[in-house]
Amino acid sequence: MTLKEQIKAETALILDEIIAIRRHLHQHPELSFVEFKTSAFIQEKLKSWGVALEAGIVRTGIVALISPDEPVEKWIGMRADMDALPMQEMNEVEYKSQNDGIMHACGHDVHSAMLLGAIKVITKFKKDLRVGVKCIFQPGEEKLPGGAKLM
Repeated sequence: MTLKEQIKAETALILDEIIAIRRHLHQHPELSFVEFKTSAFIQEKLKSWGVALEAGIVRTGIVALISPDEPVEKWIGMRADMDALPMQEMNEVEYKSQNDGIMHACGHDVHSAMLLGAIKVITKFKKDLRVGVKCIFQPGEEKLPGGAKLM
């Protein structure tokens, strides 16, 4: 099986888990720069997968670090935002926001879930990496000054 086929197979294995993560994040949205529970949830996932991380950047931001066992000279980055908007969710779905007046209307729950999924897959194949990967979970995308600049 080629590496590409192995990655596709691994991705298929974690699909249900990543959907569950996305729904959890959707149910528990938090506004810009107060993503404390979101940050804790993401950190717990990363730690349970054995991923090195730096947390508390601009209070709730996280950088996960994945690299092969030998030292690397180059790094690439992937980024997801974590915050939600001050809007009432009107959808009637089982994973509807449980936080009154706050919802993930911009897809940041999906962004964070996808980045977690990518991390989980990449860590399975880290021996094949030729570069390090920094995965940034950014707070405060929806509020100025933006979290990207502050991180």
